[in-house]
Amino acid sequence: MRLSDFDFHLPEHLIAQEPPAERGSSRLLVVDRRTGRWSDARIADLPSHLASGDLLVVNNSRVIPARLLGHRVPSGGRVECLLLRRLDDRRWDVLLHPGQKMKPGTRARFGEPPHVLELEVLSQHTFGRRTVTLTAPGGVPVDAVIDAIGHMPLPPYIKRPDTPTDRDRYQTIYATRRGSVAAPTAGLHLTADLLGRLERAGIGRTEITLHVGYGTFKPIRDEDISRHVIDPEPFEIDAVAAARINATRVAGGRIVAVGTTTTRTLEAVATEHGGRIEAAAGEAALFIRPGHRFRVVDALLTNFHLPKSSLLVLVCAFAGRELVLEAYQHAIREGYRFYSYGDAMLII
Repeated sequence: MRLSDFDFHLPEHLIAQEPPAERGSSRLLVVDRRTGRWSDARIADLPSHLASGDLLVVNNSRVIPARLLGHRVPSGGRVECLLLRRLDDRRWDVLLHPGQKMKPGTRARFGEPPHVLELEVLSQHTFGRRTVTLTAPGGVPVDAVIDAIGHMPLPPYIKRPDTPTDRDRYQTIYATRRGSVAAPTAGLHLTADLLGRLERAGIGRTEITLHVGYGTFKPIRDEDISRHVIDPEPFEIDAVAAARINATRVAGGRIVAVGTTTTRTLEAVATEHGGRIEAAAGEAALFIRPGHRFRVVDALLTNFHLPKSSLLVLVCAFAGRELVLEAYQHAIREGYRFYSYGDAMLII
């Protein structure tokens, strides 16, 4: 299929610039793949759209404050660094701006004493990506300095600086495994109260990990989407989660993936293991597009995604391109909020 097949016009005022006033107050568009119909609801209604015996699978990765603002050494020119992925104790994969000036050997400095990070560019790649070293003088743990001076990596369509509130709201309530540079946003809607009501309704929950990196938000640059390559992202599914997922399927319950990151992880592992989920750790690089045979995921809770994005392509693969784009047009007419801080869609 062509990239232009996944385009739509979104009025700018529907791009959510702030999280909802209260977590768990978002709207929910429920889309039924079998009937081709949809209905308007609230995220608080989620238990009534699922059934006892279903299993929610969530991504427990935690977003790090991965946006660093500093200056080149010794020139003093401004530098912005987005941490994409830790490669080892010292080396990171990053995006640097202005990229054209950040050649191998270039140094930069972020923060002020006692919270300082020093960067050196090791190698140069395409589209502003660099391999760099990050060190903290005095033996201070690099992660501690990142937490002290970093900014939450809000997407570029949020046209405002990050605030202290984003440290909480751009994070799921169950985020425990540090490593993402973008939030698995479908989980932002879930509250302790809602999870409790789901549990009391007989709907289980288990956690897996996929650290969201550049692979999730890298733009598709080729009109022929089959040529797009997803950058690998680290994942882990432990034995407890694998057993619960497989047992739910045997018992006839549905696997409800919370987010596209969860979906990609489950489907990548199932593709490698004959349709079953096995305890595994590695890197997921599966690009799910129309024609993919879903082996595990039966229902999907997700946000509304950007036109021509790999995330929208995944949702269209799951529910059908025409149905998804028609449901998006309904959401636009009804004033749903879009993207990371926007409303949610449940596809059953």
